[in-house]
Amino acid sequence: MAIEYTVGIDLGGTNIVAGVVSHDYKAQQCQIVAKAECKTAIPRPEADVCDSMADVVKKAVRKAKLTLEDIAYIGIGVPGAVNPETGIIETSPNLFLTNWEVSKMMAERLHKHVKIENDANAAALGEFLAGAAKGCKNAVVVTLGTGVGGGIIIDGKIYSGTNFAGAELGHMVIVKDGKKCGCGRRGCWEAYASATALIHQTREAIRNEKAEFSFMLDAVEGDIDKVNGKTPFDAYLSGDNTGKEVINNYVSYLACGIVNVINIFQPDILCIGGGVSKQGETLLAPVRAIVENERITKHNEKQTQICTCTLGNDAGIIGAACL
Repeated sequence: MAIEYTVGIDLGGTNIVAGVVSHDYKAQQCQIVAKAECKTAIPRPEADVCDSMADVVKKAVRKAKLTLEDIAYIGIGVPGAVNPETGIIETSPNLFLTNWEVSKMMAERLHKHVKIENDANAAALGEFLAGAAKGCKNAVVVTLGTGVGGGIIIDGKIYSGTNFAGAELGHMVIVKDGKKCGCGRRGCWEAYASATALIHQTREAIRNEKAEFSFMLDAVEGDIDKVNGKTPFDAYLSGDNTGKEVINNYVSYLACGIVNVINIFQPDILCIGGGVSKQGETLLAPVRAIVENERITKHNEKQTQICTCTLGNDAGIIGAACL
């Protein structure tokens, strides 16, 4: 068969997105031909989440003008520790679920073989096969979303470690006895560098402002609950002092973790994905400046390239569809 269709699901803490992916084996290319999504709406029972995923898959397949019979298999990228061999999500702090037999439950609903993988591993695979890391031997993908995910490719293969729980980069401590993380530890990178953390930092900064006028509060029409990951960047680019302080602190936390990752793995490339990565060079330029000064290999000729993921949020879908 020259062209095959599979479905990749990105199961996030905020949204569920399914994409139908076409695989052109002759041209060695894969691309998303249709997508559908819905809110994850957690916490809620496992069965309800599975029902939503199944509905989104069916919508995506219909949009692709295909039927489920045309789909070879389904892959799911999930935040947390998953066991691809058993199809069980062993623990997912951002979904508030443990020991979830998701592959079995989804197979019962869609009557298809279902593979699962950590979402950041799936994103790394997507970037490695079709994105920014294509052609590299060693790569790391860091996703900045509800949490901080990490996907590591070593010698062209996903590194998952014992218990399939490797590459949980977001749960590396960068501040001893710091803020509590969803995993139960304190000071995790995720608690400081995720999009969720950036939103919390922005709201805290707004509450602590002493000036009569607040640029960021005005930008969200006085409703602090409307603050999102873009709010502080808009303020930063406008020259707002509070926005500058928030972004400078956030960049320092993000760069701290990136230096650690580069020092440990020395990848050819480190790609940053997730919603915050849409800020492009506004985010990456100051991060690179810190990394260049602090990495252990700063005097070496060959350095890790730091860039954004070229597939954006589609990386996890393509990676899941290629499991």
